[in-house]
Amino acid sequence: MAAVGPAVRPVGEHALLVELADTAEVTAWYGWLRERRAAGDLPPVEEIVPAARTVLLDGVADVGALTRLLRTVRPGAASATAGPLVEVPTVYDGADLDEVARRWGVSPEAAVRIHTEPEYVVAFCGFAAGFGYLTGLPARYEVPRHATPRTSVPAGSVALAGRYTGVYPHPSPGGWQLLGRTALPLWNASRTPPALLAPGTRVRFTPLRGDTP
Repeated sequence: MAAVGPAVRPVGEHALLVELADTAEVTAWYGWLRERRAAGDLPPVEEIVPAARTVLLDGVADVGALTRLLRTVRPGAASATAGPLVEVPTVYDGADLDEVARRWGVSPEAAVRIHTEPEYVVAFCGFAAGFGYLTGLPARYEVPRHATPRTSVPAGSVALAGRYTGVYPHPSPGGWQLLGRTALPLWNASRTPPALLAPGTRVRFTPLRGDTP
């Protein structure tokens, strides 16, 4: 008997939404779908778009065939294919570094070491063009958003909220806890893909000293 897969829902005539339990499942499914599409093992799909608990498949040539296939597979964690590695040089002088360190029960210097130790993966993008939601920090280091967001957060700000790390690609309002800043250009509409931190990208934060990243 075929395994019972996830909920797969039609979105209009040529798209499907795969509903999953958590971001880890999304990452595994996203990697598996990209691998199968590259190998020619999926009905034609134009776009694969991950989110926190869903994967959208748009421009689907045969909705019925793909629905049947998706309901019989269960990609494991090993399906999260390693993407390109991006190093993010970061000056850790953010306005919330001391508060994050206090919540973690460590010194600010130790908080920097904690944050730079993991290799992160961009699980999905959202909120603003080029804003990637990065997973990899252990769950015990989750921190809440600010109850009242700042009216303006500078571009390049490296920040935490909940289970995610993010880097603001543009100046914008935001309620994340600010750890530091980077000078890397995160969004370029003439680049393919435009987002430096696109889904599936691996990320390491490198601590810098000085006034300028």
